[in-house]
Amino acid sequence: MKKLASTSVLSKFRNTFIGDRKFYTSVFLLVLPVIVQNTISNFVNLLDNIMIGQIGTPQMSGVAIANQLIFVCYLTIFGGLSGAGIFGAQFFGAGDHEGLRNTVRFKLWTVTITLVIAIAIFLAFGDQLISLYLTGDGDATERAAMLEYSRSYLRIMLWGLLPFSLSQVYSGTLREMGETLLPMKSSLAGVITNLCLNYILIYGKLGFPALGVEGAAIATVISRFVELAIIIVYTHRHSGKFRFVEGLYRTIRIPRGLTFNIIKKGIPLLVNELLWSLGMITLTQIFSTRGLNVVAALNITSTITNLFNVIFISMGSAVAVMVGQAQGANDIPRAKQTAWRLIFFNFCICIVVGGVLIALSPVLPYIYNTTDYVRMLATRFMQTSAIYMAVNAVSHCSYFTLRSGGKTFITFLFDSAYTWGFFVPFTYILTHFTNLNILMLYPICYLADILKCIIGIIVVKRGHWAQNMVSNTSSNECIASNDDAL
Repeated sequence: MKKLASTSVLSKFRNTFIGDRKFYTSVFLLVLPVIVQNTISNFVNLLDNIMIGQIGTPQMSGVAIANQLIFVCYLTIFGGLSGAGIFGAQFFGAGDHEGLRNTVRFKLWTVTITLVIAIAIFLAFGDQLISLYLTGDGDATERAAMLEYSRSYLRIMLWGLLPFSLSQVYSGTLREMGETLLPMKSSLAGVITNLCLNYILIYGKLGFPALGVEGAAIATVISRFVELAIIIVYTHRHSGKFRFVEGLYRTIRIPRGLTFNIIKKGIPLLVNELLWSLGMITLTQIFSTRGLNVVAALNITSTITNLFNVIFISMGSAVAVMVGQAQGANDIPRAKQTAWRLIFFNFCICIVVGGVLIALSPVLPYIYNTTDYVRMLATRFMQTSAIYMAVNAVSHCSYFTLRSGGKTFITFLFDSAYTWGFFVPFTYILTHFTNLNILMLYPICYLADILKCIIGIIVVKRGHWAQNMVSNTSSNECIASNDDAL
């Protein structure tokens, strides 16, 4: 009897968490190009970081601070496009090309409005925002240099926000259709351009002047335009395959019913990404009060760990597409089963990847031209990130699972509300009201990730997130008349 019960439990576990060969083939075909794209991108970011770091620690830290601010803009754009992306995946799953086309128009409106606001804020308050990260102990001359390097880098990087945003509109839509190779190829071309121009412009090769930090920013901006040009030209030349581009710019109007539905689902995602990214840079700012050395170590840590995090981050795309398309096809049981299998798969992979990062963490900081103390801090920070990697993988997939079913308010509570309601205050209190050394403080603060992981598992298990949102939002209903359009 016990053997029978044990066999039954094992069978249930396999059915819930482990897929067949066809399932994992589908996952790899979908995720592998995204992993390759993100790996190359993060590897080039690492090389950029090293190149700038070879000039000096103030330059490296100044660029890192500017990138923290740009990171907020990037994630806000991502959040603004995510609401339409939910509908895009389900429209494609339902075979509704006009519905998908209208979601792309909504995305174009979203990035236009977001960019105007973001650029205005950076131009008006850029120096004040940068200065928030320069309050810790350290040399006044070094602090002034960081401010100047960060300012000049940020001003140039603003020119790259438009091509970045448009690339996200197109590549995101292609991924919703299950097409991941073209975004990967365009991104690859962009990062190769970035890497080559970085070497030329930072150090002054091939007759060009040595521009340092400004050269790095110029190279990044040019690479953004290269990536955009490739993805737009190819997509529009193959309109038979990517039917959403047929007549895409014939009108900028969007059916009113669809617009309100996307806004209803999308606003929580936009606000969530904005607040979550603000939460992340606030955590960095809180830690930075422990000294300028901590700022440098955190920059090294984030750059290297981002390279190792690409697998679990990329798995979010698989969740969004595979679970979203299953819901669009009204196959709710398959959507739930797919979600659990992807969560478990991601968890297992990150245990292995985290182990590799722990093993390499004492060596990796030596690729930077910095002090031994900064290297030691970076090593310990990386080890902490590696320990929490599998936990974060579960939380990440849980977030995309909830989002795929349109439960955007719940994702808002799960992500940014949790960050600001618990994580940030917890970190602030420990940083400002205890004498804990930064080496103890950092891992203790990130214990908050474990609680978030548990909450994510509970909410996904309840299953209320799974729903078909496009069965009553067909393109025929949406485009009834011009009076119903915005």
